[in-house]
Amino acid sequence: MHSPGSFVPASASEHLLLAGGGHSHALLLRRWAMQPQRRPPGLITLVSRSRTSLYSGMIPGLIAGDYQPGDVSLDLAALADRAGVAFVQAEITGIDPHSQQLRLQDRPALHYERLSCNLGCITPALEGSQAIKPLEPALAWLDSQDAEDGAAGDRETPASPFTVVGSGLAALEVVLALRQRWPQRRLQLQARNLDHLPASLRTALKNARIQLLAAEPAGRGPVLNCSGSRAPAWLAASGLPCDGRGRLRTNTSLQVLGHPEILAAGDCAVIDAAPRPPSGVWAVRAARPLARSLESLAAGRTPPPWYPQRRALQLLGNRPQAWALWGPLWFGPQRWLWRWKQRIDRRFMARLQPHSAMTGAAEGAEQAAMLCRGCAAKLPAQPLQRALTNAGLDRLGRLPEDAQSLGHDDQGQLLLQSVDGFPALLSDPWRNGRLTALHACSDLWACGALPRSAQAVVTLPAVAEGLQQHLLGQSLAGIRDALSEQGAELIGGHTLEARNSGPEATPSPISLGLQISLSVQGAITPERFWPKRGLQAGDQLWLSRPLGTGVLFAAAMAGVATAADLERAQQQMNQSQHELVEALQGLQRHDPGAIHAATDITGFGLLGHLLEMLPPDRSRRLQLHAETIPALPGALGLLTDGIASSLAPANRLAWRALEPDGDQPAAVTLQLGAMTAGSSAHQALLELLVDPQTCGPLLIACTRSFNDRIRHTNPGWRPIGSVL
Repeated sequence: MHSPGSFVPASASEHLLLAGGGHSHALLLRRWAMQPQRRPPGLITLVSRSRTSLYSGMIPGLIAGDYQPGDVSLDLAALADRAGVAFVQAEITGIDPHSQQLRLQDRPALHYERLSCNLGCITPALEGSQAIKPLEPALAWLDSQDAEDGAAGDRETPASPFTVVGSGLAALEVVLALRQRWPQRRLQLQARNLDHLPASLRTALKNARIQLLAAEPAGRGPVLNCSGSRAPAWLAASGLPCDGRGRLRTNTSLQVLGHPEILAAGDCAVIDAAPRPPSGVWAVRAARPLARSLESLAAGRTPPPWYPQRRALQLLGNRPQAWALWGPLWFGPQRWLWRWKQRIDRRFMARLQPHSAMTGAAEGAEQAAMLCRGCAAKLPAQPLQRALTNAGLDRLGRLPEDAQSLGHDDQGQLLLQSVDGFPALLSDPWRNGRLTALHACSDLWACGALPRSAQAVVTLPAVAEGLQQHLLGQSLAGIRDALSEQGAELIGGHTLEARNSGPEATPSPISLGLQISLSVQGAITPERFWPKRGLQAGDQLWLSRPLGTGVLFAAAMAGVATAADLERAQQQMNQSQHELVEALQGLQRHDPGAIHAATDITGFGLLGHLLEMLPPDRSRRLQLHAETIPALPGALGLLTDGIASSLAPANRLAWRALEPDGDQPAAVTLQLGAMTAGSSAHQALLELLVDPQTCGPLLIACTRSFNDRIRHTNPGWRPIGSVL
């Protein structure tokens, strides 16, 4: 492979890892999205356990019911995308400072030249209690406790009280929020010392019927622990210098002592010369000094020091009033303080929405140049067919199968081969390699076969050699992960380097410059092979999973998709469908020949691939039932709003099949049921039928007698129509 290292600046060869999605890193992403000239060169990757991060300042309001989950969630992946930063969703399990690697759960470690840690903190687990942090499981646990409040007033014998443990502001805010959430339930606050609280706050606790306890009560009920926050334990286990709470010790430039290549900010860090307690206030304040240090180091300059103020104003809210805290001084409660706190919190969240992290010029340029990735980047059906005709490839006598036969092996098995690939859909090279492999395997699954081996061609962006090595290694590891769970191997391949020129030659992040193609080989017993064109009258059509990946990723590029909808789509795409094929093949032992035809739904959408299944003489027609065609959450709403993949306009030519052709009936009939023709719901469904899919569903046509067997195999299968 050609190495471009000789003409790439040294700083552009670095990999900067941002470990954790805390407030400092979120604001860092916003800064680089708004001012891309400040972003350090090279590859930057944000690693977080979840796509979203919860803003701690609004958690009490969320617990109380003043906010919805979407009001307090930051979409880290969208922020990273706007900032030209790759996003990796993974659980961090450790740091190896000697080999400069960040260890991840269930996937390869990531190498770094520079590492920034903004990991937040956790609450130690006490026996018989639920820790408040991490927040996501604690909030889910509180949801499970809601029924107890409704039943509290119906019991003759009072239920066990709910206890919050902690003496800090977090415990106070949480227990007051729980009283607003649970008006009837018995609440207790177990704290070592509350003498420092003002009389007004103690009165508020009394008026809220919250019992104060100095020691652990006997016969406790549910307990929420809000005390003793610590940094993740694996930080201290890494051998890096930490304080008594496991927080990384840094200098005033936020560099870890003895490890200048590692920086840390927020609740997981403490400045040796200016220690401050863990608080969201200082995590937010640390964002700009952290950015300046990273930018200075990338430019070869000495990072500036930062001396945080000794005190910070903190607001403790309990609708409809709040208190202000400045060191030992308390003020309140006042209604205007509560309104002020709400404005501050909402303004903070508004600043970190993806659309606000773009300049107007940048937003307009991105919208104009928005071209979808993944399978939506394929050539449309019409020019593809014309090219095949011009090349003489439509006269070779082969049926349009998803995977082509290479003959038989020594055991009489039918050997199959297919090839597929596309430009990077995700900025995470490991995840992208895995999804590309799963997508390529679906051609074999659609024939009833499983892969045995694969070869890959990986095209890398023209960047520094070290970054190419990183991108290639992660991509191949992702491919192998998808193959190995099916018992298949990656046996070889080739690499190429993209040599495009111009400002858009290497996208940002550079991991989006990857392109992967796979040739996949498999085998199957001939009598169990599922052809594409084998439809028989009376067959039932079944779809294995919902549609909508094309529009969801188009919406993500436009900044209008919700994090929750994208999360669900990626979870579905990441799920291999080889087990569905194995289950169906097992069922066929009791009902041989029950599956007459099959295909996978990819770039041409459901309607386009259904038309490929019809015989040329149109001796078969299809009937689809509108109300049974499944869609991913959020997909139909986006289609109603006019969002569509860049391949969708070409796919709409397939709508002609829904109309009669002269005296011939329509090739596909759409039964609307309760849906009104011409309505917005009807139009959205038509768009869903031509939405291009990446890692899309399988579709089978089988006898009616096979229906019950399919339902028992996997509840994800949906009947969507029949063959006439």
